[in-house]
Amino acid sequence: MPTLLPPLYEGHAPTMLHQAFHDALEAYEGWAVGTPEPSVDFEGSPVFISAVFGRMRTCTDILPVRTLDAVRDIAGASASELSEDQVTYAHAALLLRALCVERLRS
Repeated sequence: MPTLLPPLYEGHAPTMLHQAFHDALEAYEGWAVGTPEPSVDFEGSPVFISAVFGRMRTCTDILPVRTLDAVRDIAGASASELSEDQVTYAHAALLLRALCVERLRS
């Protein structure tokens, strides 16, 4: 499945990537252990959630508090270093991508 995600511009993601991140976060929440990695729709094409998180790993945009709360719910103790002060999409994306890789290995 080719990655069709647009690049960041000076550390900032276009709104469509922010939405893809939120869609990927929801898909991760519903990902049952032992099932294939979910994908999200991005402009009519499926993209693996790990690819979305990977693209956002250098995004300097500030993560909304409600999204931060969802990341904390998913990551549990792994998210302990994520404080509410100036957490970026990059912080969450690195953590979530690592969780995807871990789940795919098991």
